[in-house]
Amino acid sequence: MGRITETVKVLLIINIIFYVGSVFLGEQAYHLFAFWFPENPAFRFWQIATHMFMHGGTMHIFFNMFMLYMFGSILEQSVGQSRFLFIYFSAGLGALGLQVLFNYVEYNSALQVYLDAGFTQEYIQQKIASATETGRYAFDNNVPQAVTSTLMNSVNSSMVGASGAVFGLLTAFALMYPNLPLYLFFVPIPIKAKYLIGAYFLLNVYSAVTGHSIIGPENTAYWAHIGGGIIGLVIMWYWKKNSFNNTRWD
Repeated sequence: MGRITETVKVLLIINIIFYVGSVFLGEQAYHLFAFWFPENPAFRFWQIATHMFMHGGTMHIFFNMFMLYMFGSILEQSVGQSRFLFIYFSAGLGALGLQVLFNYVEYNSALQVYLDAGFTQEYIQQKIASATETGRYAFDNNVPQAVTSTLMNSVNSSMVGASGAVFGLLTAFALMYPNLPLYLFFVPIPIKAKYLIGAYFLLNVYSAVTGHSIIGPENTAYWAHIGGGIIGLVIMWYWKKNSFNNTRWD
């Protein structure tokens, strides 16, 4: 393990400061800085950026920061600070975009069921507003309970964490050093980066598609992991394809 780069060090410090601050401020911090579904009254435009520095618990931030520490400095030393930051934040935004897209698909699908059942848009919005304010909602006749739950869960969904950004670094790392041997805790057998990180990516795809969580809590934003991973992979593929020679950043 080489020395930690300044960029990775700064990212670690910012994430830790946000986490410590959120512990002291409690729910108010998450209300302000987590990313809330755009149809939720708690949504604010700055959450697009701040959610990447918020975390839902000690293990959440530990795992993300450990991955950033282990892989970030090596990648930055290879591609440079500007490219490293470009991957990090592009992957973070890509993760958010895919997760929000998935939430909107569920939201619009449930909304359409309500409209088809004869409920007006005004009634639905009042129901949503009441649910977000009180945290409770009632089921309606002629609409399956699962549809109402999907509608409300979509509206009240929030997102925190650097997982998408870090996942982008991991896939970029795997493409940059595909045959570098990596070790898992308590497994004394080296596994090439392309296999280990690739398997982790596929596990996330499985959990996102099936809804069965294997490597995290049930509320893990697996689509965000996938979105960040894809962005990191595409960016690094493009740079390697062009051998970093055209439009090189200093």
